Amino acid sequence: MFSLGDDYRWLTYVGQVIDILLVTYVIYKLIMIVKGTRAVQLLKGITVILAVLFISRFLGLRTLEFIMNQTVIYGVLAILIIFQPELRRALEQLGRGRFFSSRTIPEDDVSKKSIDAIVKATTYMAKRRIGALMSLERDTGMSDYVETGIKMNANLTSELLINTFIPNTPLHDGAVILKDHTILAAACYLPLSENPFISKELGTRHRAALGVSEVTDAITIIVSEETGNISLTKNSELHRDIGEEQLRLLLEEEILTEGKQSTTSRWQWGGKKNG
Repeated sequence: MFSLGDDYRWLTYVGQVIDILLVTYVIYKLIMIVKGTRAVQLLKGITVILAVLFISRFLGLRTLEFIMNQTVIYGVLAILIIFQPELRRALEQLGRGRFFSSRTIPEDDVSKKSIDAIVKATTYMAKRRIGALMSLERDTGMSDYVETGIKMNANLTSELLINTFIPNTPLHDGAVILKDHTILAAACYLPLSENPFISKELGTRHRAALGVSEVTDAITIIVSEETGNISLTKNSELHRDIGEEQLRLLLEEEILTEGKQSTTSRWQWGGKKNG
């Protein structure tokens, strides 16, 4: 028979395992958030400062230890300031959880029509090397970026998308922001990525697409004016030189799957069961 003390120790062990797993998961998510950003270089600098502090204490270097102590004390505030974009990004990703999501998911047929229009327009422009930048709003609102462009609030069609990006037209320069089956605005300005590891061969469109993917959960499609190649960004990731079918699969995976998961989630939370 197990005594009360044995049961208590068993629960303590389980709690410690859960504690370790949670901390490991949090550290993993933090690493994924700062991966590929300037925060990596800053973390290396912090590691050097902590190493110098440890060595100064070990060797009894009082003056250097005092300087390092002051650096660490005031460094907390400095970290909050320096890491502001990364901290904001982490909080935004936390808020994108399905539990907090209030966005209305469009019906599958509407989503399929939107995907068809986007893929058709993108393929047309890629073949003719017409530069384009299209960002699909999802859970994170993009009203700040919509305000920088020309509002359209028009039904999404491939023809309208193509006409928008035709060179030397008033709206061709900048990004088009889409939501569900609507073109919200054109000629919008998106934030450029500050990622130091971006390839030098990538232009402003790619940097803008990566930049908006770092601060929102938007999906952004780029058509290169120089090469006609199609790229896509999401969650700070860049998928380069993708074809028509791969573009369609990526959009269906992100949009159609999201709609099914959200519908299932609401069905379950509503307490309804089949049968």
